[in-house]
Amino acid sequence: MSNLKLWGQIPEGFNAQRIGQISRVQTGPFGSQLHKEDYVDVGTPIVTVEHLGENFFTHQNLPRVSEQDVERLSKYKLRAGDIVFSRVGSVDRRSLVRHSEDGWLFSGRCLRIRPNPELVCSRYLSYFLGHPGVRDYIRSIAVGATMPSLNTKLLSDIPVYLPPLPEQRRIGELLGMLDEKIELNRQTACTLEELAQRLFKSWFVDFDPVRAKMAGRQPSHTPPEIADLFPDRLVDSPLGPIPAGWDVVGFSEEFDFTMGQSPPGSTYNKTGEGQPFFQGKADFGDFFPSNRVYCTQPTRLANAMDVLFSVRAPVGAINLAFEDCAIGRGVCAIRHRLGSVGVSWCWVKEIASHIEGLSGEGALFKSLSKKQLTSVPVIRKPDALLAAAAPLFDEFVEKLSQLELETRTLTKLRDRLLPKLISGEVRVPDNSSGRESSCG
Repeated sequence: MSNLKLWGQIPEGFNAQRIGQISRVQTGPFGSQLHKEDYVDVGTPIVTVEHLGENFFTHQNLPRVSEQDVERLSKYKLRAGDIVFSRVGSVDRRSLVRHSEDGWLFSGRCLRIRPNPELVCSRYLSYFLGHPGVRDYIRSIAVGATMPSLNTKLLSDIPVYLPPLPEQRRIGELLGMLDEKIELNRQTACTLEELAQRLFKSWFVDFDPVRAKMAGRQPSHTPPEIADLFPDRLVDSPLGPIPAGWDVVGFSEEFDFTMGQSPPGSTYNKTGEGQPFFQGKADFGDFFPSNRVYCTQPTRLANAMDVLFSVRAPVGAINLAFEDCAIGRGVCAIRHRLGSVGVSWCWVKEIASHIEGLSGEGALFKSLSKKQLTSVPVIRKPDALLAAAAPLFDEFVEKLSQLELETRTLTKLRDRLLPKLISGEVRVPDNSSGRESSCG
């Protein structure tokens, strides 16, 4: 099997096989088999390329199909332990199917690997395919200059180094424990963000405390000292009814912001020299951007905990700066004039969710200029009210930051362990006392 030695010397006790020898590879349904018109509000989820995370699926905005379509497309059902790859675009992205996703479908822009459990542990295989060297190789064999793509043959021919099956399971379990904690942190952060956004919307968009007072009720879910700062009536404004004493102003009267500017490409690097550099949504994560590119001569800077807002297609994506960073022309850095990070985040998030209405025709801006952003109308709240509410929203951002710090530490540990385990440099001893490690 010397022709399979793509990742260096095969470690002692390992053997090399191609993916097609240890699993079955299946492409998703052709476009003619499934249309957007087939999607339903209640039904079985179907995962697309957009739902492939880092070995986990994201469960937001999942299209669904009816039971009749599930039966018709049963060939494309997912089973716990399957691995789903992107067939086009970011072809090195993959996610492992968990038990909660068993029975879902996958789309035509994806490929499914179904490992033979007698030959390979699915967890191990998924981590092997996440090895940086393997990912580089997958990108290198993809066909198509403008839109890279994989097919079943290319994926089936990829070599895999396999330790004995019990050791595969132990490696999968060790890395899986780290990944599960990372995913738990992500889910916790999403829950916190949803709660904070819901509270902000209740107080500052739906004006629930005002409406409660108008109805002669005590505002619910609102501390008394904050409820006292809301008026008891609404008045007309250019944006519709707003609380009495509030006002409609331009975005620049409520927020300070810095439009990004891209320095010369010769100042970019991926070796960590200079400051993290972000160009737009491609760098964004769920809440914080990923440090992929650095810049030694930045021209525009954002401060830690500034809101990073995408101003070029797609407009409206949002992250928080985890640290001081450089920003390119696809990003602007925003902070509320009173300095509250939590208020800045929730308020800009609320504006972004309505950004579709910023143009006269209701279409998304392909880009957003400083002049356009300056004139975006926002509802000014009283400073005393914002100052009283800010600690609640700032606490949410502080928890987000703590979760991100822990996640970065765990990710760094996982990424350091992965190559050592896959190469055989570090072996996982059997300390199970007869207990068999899980492989799903």
